[in-house]
Amino acid sequence: MPKADALLREDNADVRITEWRLAPGAATGYHRHDYDYVVVPLNDGTVKATGPSGETVVSLQVGQAYFRKAGVEHDVVNVGTAPYAFTEVELKRQPG
Repeated sequence: MPKADALLREDNADVRITEWRLAPGAATGYHRHDYDYVVVPLNDGTVKATGPSGETVVSLQVGQAYFRKAGVEHDVVNVGTAPYAFTEVELKRQPG
């Protein structure tokens, strides 16, 4: 399975911003999110996320951001027929 391209855009004490580019069939590789994070799709696409609770296929639309809490574990695969890209913003500083 081809590997997704991860382009680090910013990494400081507050955030890590990574642009992910996935060709059809490409995967991020199984990973765990140590920080809360936000994903912002850069184009429409369909991905399959596989984690401890099973498999989920979702269609994502450009600009429709979503938030997840730290602790998510998964592999993300582009199951669409066109390249897919998103920006991931990890929030390193947690409230409290």
